[in-house]
Amino acid sequence: MKIALLGYGRMGKSIEAIAIQRHHNIVLKISDANSNYDFSDADVAIDFSIPSAAVTNIKKAIDAGIPVVSGTTGWLDEYPEVIEYCKKKDGTFLYASNFSLGVNLFFELNKKLSTLMSGFSEYTTEIEEIHHTQKLDAPSGTAITLAEQIIEQSDYKNWTLDEPKDSELLIEAKRIEGVPGTHEITYNSEIDAISIKHKAHSRQGFAMGAVIAAEWIKDKKGIFNMKDVLNIG
Repeated sequence: MKIALLGYGRMGKSIEAIAIQRHHNIVLKISDANSNYDFSDADVAIDFSIPSAAVTNIKKAIDAGIPVVSGTTGWLDEYPEVIEYCKKKDGTFLYASNFSLGVNLFFELNKKLSTLMSGFSEYTTEIEEIHHTQKLDAPSGTAITLAEQIIEQSDYKNWTLDEPKDSELLIEAKRIEGVPGTHEITYNSEIDAISIKHKAHSRQGFAMGAVIAAEWIKDKKGIFNMKDVLNIG
């Protein structure tokens, strides 16, 4: 399979290494959204760029008729527009806030626990996420996904990074050098606490998941997510 890498930072380099191990070819590497794109040799594009470049990257791939997988976060206010654009162009797009197999299993665990906890108002909930200092957005896309799952099953109305008010779910976002990604959800009451946690040991799991998603989406049409790839949930 021939892959175009849209974004060539740390994640892009990790994806390149995994792709080569799996006998794929990298035919295009873009570091700048203003670069000239030539998708003529590509079967699929993988976008791990920066928030300000993601929408441009995705639309250019869709315009070229190339299926695109994106893991860039921090641009999701424009997600509905991108989905409509993809549908209009009869394109192929897969977005995930996190491509790790473990994190996607963690999402399912979070949904199950939040459903179980929904009837126990004596517990308050908070999320802690820790990432490396080079991560530009806060909270992480993974933390937002976790928060939205909890909000759907609870009396919380939205999430906040600040001191929470009534009906606000606290996300505490920390940036520490060398941390690939840690997410922990805690339910606290006066008598006990219940926690679930996912801790990444390296970027390899994210990169592997992105390449697997690219392999899966090749030759497909439509809008997809990692649940489709992994057949879970």
